[in-house]
Amino acid sequence: MPKYSKTIICLANSRKMSGRCIAGKSYENGEPREWVRPVSARDHEEISEEDRRYENGDRADLLDVVRVPMLEPRPHTYQTENHLIDEQCYWSKEGRADWALLTSSLDNHLTTLWQNGYSSYSGINDRVPLALANAENASLAFIAVDQVSVLASAEGIDFGDMKRKVRARWVWRGNQYAVRVTDPEIERLALSNLAKACELGSAYICVSLGEPYNDFAYKLAAAIITPTRV
Repeated sequence: MPKYSKTIICLANSRKMSGRCIAGKSYENGEPREWVRPVSARDHEEISEEDRRYENGDRADLLDVVRVPMLEPRPHTYQTENHLIDEQCYWSKEGRADWALLTSSLDNHLTTLWQNGYSSYSGINDRVPLALANAENASLAFIAVDQVSVLASAEGIDFGDMKRKVRARWVWRGNQYAVRVTDPEIERLALSNLAKACELGSAYICVSLGEPYNDFAYKLAAAIITPTRV
């Protein structure tokens, strides 16, 4: 039996290994509160399709307000928001977020997305050295941008990787960002647009600091929410 449950506004339902990374703000007394990331006991903690299933067969999705049965907090290093789910229990849909609720969930107090000044081969301000990332006490942010574009390109072609990857670009608080996208719907949109950039206009973006990779933690656009998606 679960030891407790968390009701969250689902602000990310992104790709992770063979499953999903689910994250959102806890929802109490009609207001968003702290970040919560439900995780499994698997090696990479991804949430499976079965894990996020409701009793009626539907699955928890972006913008759902979801009650998730939990067993215990499972924080590690900079991912302090993690809670281990009870895999024996169904999740429950409690409602659906509207634009006003999303607006009230924004992290307006932030001035930067963790440490800037570290960029990958194809990115801009898209990664943080682990020594700096481990000093952080949060790995999720929800921000508003005036303009975001996404483009699918074969970033690894010089290294023999012909598959296209999707990257989002925006300017926020005076800093440029070009980060990998793990939002499945936005990925499909960009991949179907071939070599052209998709200009999405203003949007709310859930940015996640992913798991360590080659001594860095990478910033990921886990969800890009435009008004037409709500």
